Amino acid sequence: MPDCIGDRKRKRKMWEITVLLFACIILIISIILPPSTGKPAPFLDENRNLLEGSISEKISVEINGIQQGMFIKGRDINKPVLLLLHGGPGLSDYFLTKEYPTDLEDEFVVCYWEQRGTGLSYHSSTPAETMTTEQFVMDTITVTNYLRERFGKEKIYLMGHSWGTYLGIQAAAAAPDLYFAYISMSQVVAQEESEKIAYDYMLQQYKSVSNERMIQKFEAYPIMESDEALKEYSGSLLRDEAMHDLGVGTMRSMKSVISGIFFPSLRCTDYTPLERLNIWRGKAFSRETGLRDELSKFDAIAEVPSIDIPVYFFAGLYDYTCCYSLQKKYFESIKAPVKAFYTFDESAHSPLFEEPEKALEILSEDVLKGLTALQAVVS
Repeated sequence: MPDCIGDRKRKRKMWEITVLLFACIILIISIILPPSTGKPAPFLDENRNLLEGSISEKISVEINGIQQGMFIKGRDINKPVLLLLHGGPGLSDYFLTKEYPTDLEDEFVVCYWEQRGTGLSYHSSTPAETMTTEQFVMDTITVTNYLRERFGKEKIYLMGHSWGTYLGIQAAAAAPDLYFAYISMSQVVAQEESEKIAYDYMLQQYKSVSNERMIQKFEAYPIMESDEALKEYSGSLLRDEAMHDLGVGTMRSMKSVISGIFFPSLRCTDYTPLERLNIWRGKAFSRETGLRDELSKFDAIAEVPSIDIPVYFFAGLYDYTCCYSLQKKYFESIKAPVKAFYTFDESAHSPLFEEPEKALEILSEDVLKGLTALQAVVS
């Protein structure tokens, strides 16, 4: 009889432990990947009522044969339209707006389009052969025309970030009549040269503090002598680790891709849980295509020497993802009817998210007015 009682107690204890572990697992998952319906919050007035004339939506539109998703947000639907081309390839910027608010929606109706194969636009059936620069530029122009028609605008504003500048400068050059201006944030110029400049800078930084562990890791990639080593290094974990360790990667204050990008993307409840997982499925898919190789061979100075609309460069002084010095060099060479260069002294690769007040001031006082008055003040 005592053995039976003991067995029942042990079984009850095991059951309690199992239930507790299961509850802990559910809690951890809900913290990392919180449940949601995936709807962006509406804009509200001071009485917590829906702000009249505002827009906050997530939609899917057929773009050149593929359903592609986008968030469209603005406090006033009559404001100018801004198409934001995210970085990557294969990684949207939208979820960063939750961690780093920009207030772009105060001045624009902003379209956060998620490009072919990315996030909301990720489909396992997407043909890999359509993942080309030419197709992405065509998609950009098609999305532009969708926005022009939907909001009754003759022209819109185009802004690119990192990989998005690679597409943006080409789209603006190909179809200048569609845009009031092109805003470049962390412009891609000559990425292979940029990687070499950044590699040398970071290696010297580690040598200056005698960090033998990182020195040895860097010297394992002789990128100055070998194109293969350059390619391997450019896609390595070492590159991201070092850039974020030294404050010259995504943001000055972001010390890890995991804590700074991965976990915030999983917490963004404007996406459903499946859509959040698709952010990373799309990132992996994009890496399997030839997009990075096409990007690495691009030479902006040679291929887009001029542009027929105003162009505004937003450059982080500490940007070594797309080196600041090359952005300045390209700005000095490009011909445009109006051009301005703004140095963000506290930023690395993401000035809009790192110094949002300065960025919004430039957009409202210079870009929207076709001026360059703040260039000398904020550079």
